[in-house]
Amino acid sequence: MSTSLITNIGELTTNVGSPDGDRFGTLHDAAVLIDGGRIAWVGSADAAPVADEIIDAGGRAVIPGFVDSHSHLVFGGDRAAEFEARMAGQKYAAGGIRSTVAATAAASDDELRARLRGFMDELLAQGTTTVEIKSGYGLSVADEERLVRLAAEVTPEVTFLGAHVVPAEYADRADEYVDLVTGPMLDACAPHSKWIDVFCETGAFSVEQSRRVLEAGAAKGLIPRVHASQLGPGDGVRLAVERGAASIDHGTYLTDGDIAALAGSTTVLTLLPGVEFSTRQPYPDARRLIDAGVTVALACDTNPGSSFTSSMPFCIAIAVRDMGMTPAEAVWAATAGGARALRRDDVGVIAVGARADLVLLKAPTRIHLAYRPGVPLVDRVWKDGVAVFTAPSTARGTENHGPLAR
Repeated sequence: MSTSLITNIGELTTNVGSPDGDRFGTLHDAAVLIDGGRIAWVGSADAAPVADEIIDAGGRAVIPGFVDSHSHLVFGGDRAAEFEARMAGQKYAAGGIRSTVAATAAASDDELRARLRGFMDELLAQGTTTVEIKSGYGLSVADEERLVRLAAEVTPEVTFLGAHVVPAEYADRADEYVDLVTGPMLDACAPHSKWIDVFCETGAFSVEQSRRVLEAGAAKGLIPRVHASQLGPGDGVRLAVERGAASIDHGTYLTDGDIAALAGSTTVLTLLPGVEFSTRQPYPDARRLIDAGVTVALACDTNPGSSFTSSMPFCIAIAVRDMGMTPAEAVWAATAGGARALRRDDVGVIAVGARADLVLLKAPTRIHLAYRPGVPLVDRVWKDGVAVFTAPSTARGTENHGPLAR
């Protein structure tokens, strides 16, 4: 099996802490050896081993592939009119989900599959190599099952979110809907899923209903995640910590008690800057969270209602400008933080034995992801050691980064 060496890397972000206290594992004038889809060696370019293929990074930055730990990529329709209304002053509410449920039900499997693969191409072009995908736009046994089944075609990180919102036909019978979610719907979806999630929020599901959903999922071997504290403060964070959830997502409105509970737990807080951008809710104070010892991830929450972006660089730029994160912290949260939210140690880092998921930037440092917002800075992406995206200018040969003879 052939080996590939990416060398002449101006700045390499490994996310592997160093003895000098750099938790981001920043190396300069570095190289990375890929063998069999995994990282085989990391170090100084001067000490790099011989390889079959040489890829010259041209002094630019290399980071781990982004790990997007929260998305809703399988859906039909569009909610541009709702976005326009919000920009005119209308308040965001969870009820808009039902319009996407109707559009999704009207779409065929092939239509949903084609759209999903289009989103996956978008993700790769922006440097995302690992993505979690939730259901939640079916809300019936048959439709929830097909959403998780389609998601499982493109990622192992599939989340059953039948408890996304109470459908209209159960408007006055929410507990009966929870019976459906925790019974026949879970039975149909569990074989295609790794995770169980619930929207624990006013207008969605109560703490008691949410606990039932998480407990039922755990009984089927699914690992808990929780949507909470998006629309206002509540007890969702404490429920997530109590249930040992891998991640609690949103966290727009947190109390001091919520922050203390998260800091003393293994639960990651996944912040979703695209949501606040799209809904005009206040941005969470990531500086306060990090300083308190909370493990923070960043994700896009790609969905048609509250965050129709698939760009992790965009979310990084928001997190730096409006949420108090440094560029290094934001990149860590979008890579290693996302991996922790998925309980993965083989992605989000550039370390021996990890998957060779790498991003070469058209920039000398990771700072440029926030410094040059909106500019397509991803030059080349490797997934499991295979080049899966090359920027058009590079494909035409205007950039020189190999392979070269050695």
